[in-house]
Amino acid sequence: MDIRPNYINGRWQPALGGATREVVNPANGEVIALVTDSQAEDSRLAIAAAKEAFYGKGEWRRMSGPRRADMLLAVADRIKARTEELALIDMRDNGKPLREARADVEDAVACFRYYAGLITKPQGGVYEVGDGFGAMHSYAMHEPVGVCALVTPWNYPLLMATWKLAPALAAGNCVVFKPSELTPLSAVELFRIFDEVGLPAGTANLVLGTGPNAGHELALSHDVDMITFTGSTRTGQVIASAAVGNLKKVGLELGGKSPNVIFADADLEGAVEWAMIGVFFNQGEVCSAGSRILIEESLKDRFVARLAERANAMTLGDPAQDPDMGAIVSQAQLDKILGHIERAKAQGARLVCGGERYTAGECARGFFVRPTIFDQCTRDMNIVREEVFGPVVAVQTFRTEAEAVAMANDTPYGLAGGVFTSDGARALRVMKEIRAGVTWINCYNPTFNEAPWGGYKMSGYGRDLGVNGMLEYQQVKQVNINLNPGPVGWYRR
Repeated sequence: MDIRPNYINGRWQPALGGATREVVNPANGEVIALVTDSQAEDSRLAIAAAKEAFYGKGEWRRMSGPRRADMLLAVADRIKARTEELALIDMRDNGKPLREARADVEDAVACFRYYAGLITKPQGGVYEVGDGFGAMHSYAMHEPVGVCALVTPWNYPLLMATWKLAPALAAGNCVVFKPSELTPLSAVELFRIFDEVGLPAGTANLVLGTGPNAGHELALSHDVDMITFTGSTRTGQVIASAAVGNLKKVGLELGGKSPNVIFADADLEGAVEWAMIGVFFNQGEVCSAGSRILIEESLKDRFVARLAERANAMTLGDPAQDPDMGAIVSQAQLDKILGHIERAKAQGARLVCGGERYTAGECARGFFVRPTIFDQCTRDMNIVREEVFGPVVAVQTFRTEAEAVAMANDTPYGLAGGVFTSDGARALRVMKEIRAGVTWINCYNPTFNEAPWGGYKMSGYGRDLGVNGMLEYQQVKQVNINLNPGPVGWYRR
């Protein structure tokens, strides 16, 4: 079995120590690939390559905007041409249904095209300034940050890579990218595309390995100017702490325990459908999952009964056959989810449906869990307080709008939230009161390249996507020009 290597300074190479690790298909437990298992010295090698490419050769940052845009458009075209292949890779690597993996590839294409277009659009600003020093002209210039370390999770392997790589490269940075060790295979293929397109050596570097071994060095290194991470809040705290050595710029998109607030006047079938998308899409392995359903008391029984009916009808199985839900990414994540379920039952939450590993037929070899609903949940339960990152939802009830808002904000997280109601004024009132960076009204989970994505509170800081996503990878320089060179008569002679 071939070993997928690192990509450093325009060359494919194994880890310096020669270590490898297995990549497992979560749908059947089979080993599907061997990848290099990097250590800190490999990360240092990649950082040095990016530093020389940015500060030394400077080819990418000095390249004209239109030419850089053309190269990213070429990347998008090659991803598009390999849609089915890349979708199958993420499906086998992550366990998600094939149709969802295809959608991820399509989104990745759109993301590269969006940022390629943004390169050539006006940026910065010109300011009128005081005339105390004579005729002056001041303007803002957006420049790349420098060497950027990008670290992504396993739930959307290709798409999360694109969310970070496309704007970072569009802004003119040189990067070191570390994907999750659980799902690195589509990242390898993306870097093959970078190589084919002809990105200058050292512009984009790939390091495969775990966070403690390969990733921690990216946060510690004084040669890294910025680090951005999507993943758990605990890991984000470790990264932020390690990054203070050289006060590097930090962007974090972290965990969530997002509320989905449903009022009694909401369309029942629509709310049920969107709630399912909110918590069962991608097996619930979504940072913004609507894993807390807060529902007006008078609608609760009908809603829960209908949600359970729909959840019990969901199909699980081989992701290639496009079931409603695929496999959980790993045995460890499956065990974590099942542990949350057992703890919820022990604490008194009423299990409505699901709540167990799914082992029928071919699924016995994989990591599957049935869609799970808990009712009669209270604020002190772990299932209400902690991120599960699986197809598990906790239902709570409220009586008044004020109570709904208080419950929605009763969490240390602030990534996302939804509001369902036929009253437009109330929808806007409640949405404005929910302390979260991403909100939806009468829908849940749609995401767009054009709109910023990120959280409040312990869900992190900084933004992916939209114009804000590119600004994350830039810094602003003030440029002041004296329009009348010569003495200004400030000092007496």
